[in-house]
Amino acid sequence: MSDWPKVRLHVVTGKGGTGKSTVASALAIALAGRGKNVLLCEVEGRQGIARMFDVDPLPYEERRLTTGLPNESGGRGVVHALHIDAESALLEYLAMYYRLGRAGRALDRFGFIEFATTIAPGVRDVLLSGKVYEAVQRNSRNKGAIDYDAVVLDAPPTGRIAQFLNVGGEVGGLAKVGPVKAQSDTMMTLFRSPRTAVHLVTVLEEMPVQETADGIAELRAARLPVGGVIVNQVRPKDLTPDDLAAARAGALDRGRVEADLKAAGVEHDAALVDGLLAEAQDHAVRRALEDSQREIVARLNAPSYELPRLAAGIDLGALYELAGHLRAQGLA
Repeated sequence: MSDWPKVRLHVVTGKGGTGKSTVASALAIALAGRGKNVLLCEVEGRQGIARMFDVDPLPYEERRLTTGLPNESGGRGVVHALHIDAESALLEYLAMYYRLGRAGRALDRFGFIEFATTIAPGVRDVLLSGKVYEAVQRNSRNKGAIDYDAVVLDAPPTGRIAQFLNVGGEVGGLAKVGPVKAQSDTMMTLFRSPRTAVHLVTVLEEMPVQETADGIAELRAARLPVGGVIVNQVRPKDLTPDDLAAARAGALDRGRVEADLKAAGVEHDAALVDGLLAEAQDHAVRRALEDSQREIVARLNAPSYELPRLAAGIDLGALYELAGHLRAQGLA
């Protein structure tokens, strides 16, 4: 069973380089594996989803992307994808709520849309998060749109996530009353509800773990719901504690290594054995660092999940493998 059965909006954030987009993509596949229709969104303009799935750059339009993992009965849902940009989101907003279809496009030609999304601080984030809200809370204004069981947002980095989701505070400096203020208040009702969870991706290194801790504190201060901490790129745990200690101290039994190589039919010389011993020591040192940072993650008062480091890199098959790990641990 999922740890988050009531959540419809899964926001995935993390420090750059931790694999945030990879985890968001794997989570979407895992959620769709329970027979759900899932929308995977991105808002940073990097076309990361397209690169991740090796497809053409995504337009401002929901596109079928892939299917989820099969569930116990063999059924599977569908993952759709959407690349959200602020200019297109504003045009859609004007068309849906003010019926400014052609007029809105005319404003775009005159450069007003770009002006409006850059001159007022916070407007861009309000528009981007507003489209995410619309995808979760579909209404009659968006006729024919798919009703999704879950939405996964590949969100801005940890350092910006509280500001990005706290649209009430952003709009407060722009409008005290009116439709924009009313809509932002409605959005905050969703973002602060049990239907939303903000998951934070980290790796077991000092700076990413500290940024994760700071991000959790900022989210809680803004009364935004913290989800799980996904520890990504975890090294394999193939060595026993005694062998790890010996490797870290540079005291592995050289003769044992040579005997194992010989038993495996691997030709070797002193240089190869020296290289293997050096790599073993580096691995053991990194494992000790990971263990110390894992203890800090355990004190963050949030559920944690771990994903392995995949030596072959990330492709579609790897995303399905990671999705299986997320499902098995209960994140999806």
